[in-house]
Amino acid sequence: MTDPVFFVPSRRYTVTEVADLTGSKLANAAYADAIIETIAAAGDGSTNALVFVEGKRNAELMAALTATAVLCQPEFADKAPAGVAVLVNPRPQQAFAMVGRLLFPAAATPEPLTSETGVSPQAFVDPAAKVEPGAIIEAGAVIGPGVGIGSGTIIAPNAVVGRHCQIGRDSYVGPGASVQYALIGNRVVVHGGARIGQDGFGFVSGAKGPERMPQIGRVIIQDDVEVGSNTTVDRGAMADTVIGEGTKIDNLVQIAHNVRIGRGCIIAGHCGISGSVTLGDYVMLGGRVGIADHLTIGDRVQVAASSGLMYDIPAGERWAGMPAQPMRDFFRELSAIRNFTKHGRGNKDG
Repeated sequence: MTDPVFFVPSRRYTVTEVADLTGSKLANAAYADAIIETIAAAGDGSTNALVFVEGKRNAELMAALTATAVLCQPEFADKAPAGVAVLVNPRPQQAFAMVGRLLFPAAATPEPLTSETGVSPQAFVDPAAKVEPGAIIEAGAVIGPGVGIGSGTIIAPNAVVGRHCQIGRDSYVGPGASVQYALIGNRVVVHGGARIGQDGFGFVSGAKGPERMPQIGRVIIQDDVEVGSNTTVDRGAMADTVIGEGTKIDNLVQIAHNVRIGRGCIIAGHCGISGSVTLGDYVMLGGRVGIADHLTIGDRVQVAASSGLMYDIPAGERWAGMPAQPMRDFFRELSAIRNFTKHGRGNKDG
């Protein structure tokens, strides 16, 4: 639930204002002036809360709603209880998220952990670094020589930005995160504990065992990327590791050296992307997907959770399994195995 100690609404909104902001249609004008000051799940609503219901499997939630207003699809508009304002929208979850960002901006865009502004006297900023006015460097942060940090960017406590790294405007580097050998764009969020730009895993055989191959590339993170907590992004060996604009990466993801990720991708937690993999634009990887090195994954590919990729995937396909295969083949094979075991077709004679 929303705790006012942690998240305080930016202001109150009337139902009419929410309708105008989201492009929704208010089904009953009698509720136009009702007040919304928080958001909630449909099954956990309260007075002055906005909720949403989307999809046929959630339709039964409408009858038992406790809320001031509900965003829903047109086919559910007549199913809300009396006293609940109905805002009709073809994409209610998207509209709900928009209102949530307006009500609780600190939950959508990280804010300073301290009340400090500018450069904290407890931070270390090398004299050769350039910090634009409006940036915030919090206590315990370390900014190396030649670093550039744009206006509106926040470097949280105990974060480290290594020499000559460049970070654009309105970005965020979370507590305890480290950034090395990297160029980072605008509105990028690097959550706490993430590691950007450390060595790639490159070794060659030597007389006494593995010997390190120098990793002299960079990490390039384009605008509007989000990197989750404790995720690691290795710098390139000779070429760069690149993450395209608008890509969102979950917690505990490993991105190896020379990986190139396109625009607008979604990569869920515990994924492991091996060296020199290329992901196209708008690729979606479920949790715990593993990708072998030097593969190419086409635009708009979707890969189911826990899949293991060993082959290139053409654009637009959906794959699943270990080793992964096209989704239709995966389910056909799964069905065959179930039928085989269900009907006991094994060799009973041993």
